[in-house]
Amino acid sequence: MNDSAVRIALVLPDLLGTYGDFGNAVVLDKRLAWRGISSEIVTVNFGDSVPDSCDIYVVGGGEDTAQTLAVRHLRDNPGLQRAAARGAVVLGVCAGIQIFGEKFTRADDVTHPGLGLIDSVSYAGGSRAIGEVLAKPANGLFEGFLTGFENHQGRTELGPAAQPLAHVTVGTGNDGKVEGAVQGKILCTYLHGPVLPRNPQIADLLIEWATGTKPAPLDLPAVTLLRAERSKAAGQRADA
Repeated sequence: MNDSAVRIALVLPDLLGTYGDFGNAVVLDKRLAWRGISSEIVTVNFGDSVPDSCDIYVVGGGEDTAQTLAVRHLRDNPGLQRAAARGAVVLGVCAGIQIFGEKFTRADDVTHPGLGLIDSVSYAGGSRAIGEVLAKPANGLFEGFLTGFENHQGRTELGPAAQPLAHVTVGTGNDGKVEGAVQGKILCTYLHGPVLPRNPQIADLLIEWATGTKPAPLDLPAVTLLRAERSKAAGQRADA
C-alpha cells in the first residue's frame, strides 16, 4: 500500500469480535475501494502493540472477561488513545462504548477504569436488552434511520461532552431513550449486525471524517433490501 492509503485498524478482534463485528472494517475497506480510494486493514490482536498511525480504528463487542482484558491491553498499549488525541476516527461497538468511557461496572459489581475517550459511564442494567433496534439520528448527524441488533446488559449514561448518536424508537440502546455516543471523531453504538453493513450512511460518515471529503453515493440494492427487511423485523418486535 502507498503512503496515501487509508489505514483501518481492526483492534483486538480475537477478544472483541461478537456477532462478526470485524465486518465493520471490511465494509469500510470495500466502500473506499469502490470509490477508487486505496485502503489497508491492519489487524491488531491481543498481545500486539497498537499503532498510533492509522486513520480509522474499529473496536467490536465481547463478553465481560474479554472486555476487561481488552481495556487492560489498550491501557498498556495506548496507540489508540494517541491516535484519537490527534483526531483519528474511532468506531466502538457494544463493549467499545463501555471501555471508551470513564469507567464501567460489570454484572459482578466490579468497577473498572475506561480509556476516558468519551464522557460517559456504564453499568450493568437490571435486564438484558436483546433484539432489533430502530433509532432516529440525533442532531442531523446522518440520514435515514439506524438499525441493528442488540444483546447487552450494560446501560450507558452520557456526560455533557458526549452527544447521542440517535434517539431510540424500538429497543433499548443506551437506556431506552438514546442510542450510542459521538464525541469529536469517536462514534460508539451498542448495535451489532454488524452495524456498518446495515447502516452504510454511518460508514460513509466515518470515511468522510477520515478523508476530509464527502464520499460519492453508492447504489447497492442489496443494502436497501436489507435495511427494509430489518426495519420490518424491528416493527414486528414493537408490535409483539
